Amino acid sequence: MKRETILLVDDEKEIVELLSIYLCNEGYRLLKAYDGMEALTCLQKEEVDLIILDVMMPKMDGLPACIKIREERKMPIIILSAKNTDMDKISGLSIGADDYVGKPFNPLEIVARVKSQLRRYHAFNKDSNSLGNDSKLSFEDLTIDTSKHEVHIDQQKIKLTPREFSILELLARHQGQVLSLEQIYDKVWNEPFLDGGNTVMVHIRNLRDKIEVDSKRPRYIQTVWGVGYKLDGPS
Repeated sequence: MKRETILLVDDEKEIVELLSIYLCNEGYRLLKAYDGMEALTCLQKEEVDLIILDVMMPKMDGLPACIKIREERKMPIIILSAKNTDMDKISGLSIGADDYVGKPFNPLEIVARVKSQLRRYHAFNKDSNSLGNDSKLSFEDLTIDTSKHEVHIDQQKIKLTPREFSILELLARHQGQVLSLEQIYDKVWNEPFLDGGNTVMVHIRNLRDKIEVDSKRPRYIQTVWGVGYKLDGPS
């Protein structure tokens, strides 16, 4: 069985070595980089299943590296950073990261988050690849192609992060049904809800910015105050 490969990117070598020990003990194959540029070079040569990415690094820090990676890759990205404010976390999630963990951290928590992200990512790909005739979902001028992980509006391709795509597909498959923040988090993140409400709302906001003409007056993703969100629009 092929081992899953994790790219660990941090300029603090002690952190890289510490996490390497824990992740290798779980059976993962580890690749190491110490700045954003080195990480991008590594991705050109290697197949990677998940990235753990520091923010503050020389040459290229984690945020522009994350943006660059997201332009071409869909694997989960976990940001690891000493910048721990809510705005820092929102910024990281807004540019395409799937998770954001502050320093200092417990290595066992990182291992648990890695497992959760990979489990969700592989489950999503498996579901998408087995959809058959349901691989295309259409709502007015919005088309979701789950087999290709693509979204088009008026035949123009819209770039979404894997998490944004997962939320949109979930809402599309429950058209007209109101899904709570907890339901969305449970299905898309595949982990206990705890304090996941803000995370869901940030991703919904980013999704609206990309697919709506006016995100403050959305045509597709409707808010049902006090309950959750639903996708409206005739098939």
